[in-house]
Amino acid sequence: MTFSGGEQQRVNVARVFAVGYPILLLDEPTASLDAASCALVVGLIGQARATGAAILATAHDGTVRGEIASRVVTLDQGMA
Repeated sequence: MTFSGGEQQRVNVARVFAVGYPILLLDEPTASLDAASCALVVGLIGQARATGAAILATAHDGTVRGEIASRVVTLDQGMA
């Protein structure tokens, strides 16, 4: 069985949040998702933060970044 990019993304998100890891490394966690799924993932990230999870994420979407970030580091040509 082959999954699309969005389906793979949903499976990975479900696996991460089902376990409740104390540290999350997220690379564009909402990139291939529709608006409803994006909102759900942003909510799950918020819940993880509220329970004390440490989260390091990349997000090109400024709206998502604003909703999930407590701090933002912008890189320009590899420099902060």
